Amino acid sequence: MSVYAHVTGWGMAVPDKILTNDAIASMVETSDEWIRTRTGVRERRIANDEESTASLAAKAGMKALVKAQLKPTDVDLIIVSTSSPEYLFPSTASIVQNKIGASNAAAFDLSAACTGFIYALDLAAQTLKTGANKSALVIGAETLSRIVNWTDRNTCILFGDGAGAFVLQASEEPGGMLSSYLRSDGSGAELLMVPGGGSRNPASLDTVKQGKHFIQMNGREVFRFATRVMSRATKEVIERANLGINDISLVIPHQANIRIIEAAAKGLKLPKERFVINIGRYGNTSTASIPIAVSEAFEDGRLQAGDHIVLVGFGAGLTWGAVALTWTGPLPEREEVDIRRYQLMGRIRGFVMRWIRRIEGVMHRWTRRY
Repeated sequence: MSVYAHVTGWGMAVPDKILTNDAIASMVETSDEWIRTRTGVRERRIANDEESTASLAAKAGMKALVKAQLKPTDVDLIIVSTSSPEYLFPSTASIVQNKIGASNAAAFDLSAACTGFIYALDLAAQTLKTGANKSALVIGAETLSRIVNWTDRNTCILFGDGAGAFVLQASEEPGGMLSSYLRSDGSGAELLMVPGGGSRNPASLDTVKQGKHFIQMNGREVFRFATRVMSRATKEVIERANLGINDISLVIPHQANIRIIEAAAKGLKLPKERFVINIGRYGNTSTASIPIAVSEAFEDGRLQAGDHIVLVGFGAGLTWGAVALTWTGPLPEREEVDIRRYQLMGRIRGFVMRWIRRIEGVMHRWTRRY
């Protein structure tokens, strides 16, 4: 019996703080018109001091679990895709796992930049199709404002913060994830990167002074790359799903630049109305942009059960990819899951486990002494 991976829950979380183009124009030499005409961005969301990649990821993940009517303790796997993780290690996913009380889930981060959500979605789906897991929570989350150089007008106008999440569940009902297409070309690694902070350029006074901990981008080359691969990846994944372009209700692309999306529409010979576009409100939220756009498309009534859709992205690496899926739609309503209860249980469990480790440490030292 074949097993299929269905999207049964979805959710998004964005900070309340809005940074407009006019506000950026007071920081660097630019204007609202210049930014809008070249990127499509009007405003973006910026995390406050209490918010982080993990907190936004947890909030989006909890919304997805509520939509899927799935208890956190029933989640088998959590993947957080991010380019702005909470720490180098431990993984942001492990922190999210504790925050939401998913005590039975394996958890890890995935790094594939703006294509990361596509990569994570495909990986999670494969674990369900093989029977290794029955459910997975896939999250794309970013606080890119923490790694943006706010004096560099070429990059600071583009990026914003946010998170989006999907719940995948295994089912014998045909549908869900239909096909995937993933690619990478490391020869273009230097085109979009944060060069400082890793093992190649460990953090030091020099790396900080040189601005190596900020996003650096060759915008012209990234634009050329993106316009080549977006339509190509979309066509390939549709063909792998044994569908035609006219079978696709919506294309939901990574929200990097309105001109890139328009070029993809032209290459696919599709009207722009068949694309979900929300870059004007959020800017480029990297790996969070696709699940945020999907969540808004559903709330706007643009997604219906049975629709065939394509999610397509590109990013640093260089990476690019797409997935085709049949939208499952909301599950029949059951008893609502009280997520707050599991959050509280997670905090209590974390508190107890920390004390157990301390007691075990004291006992270990005591037994060695005597």
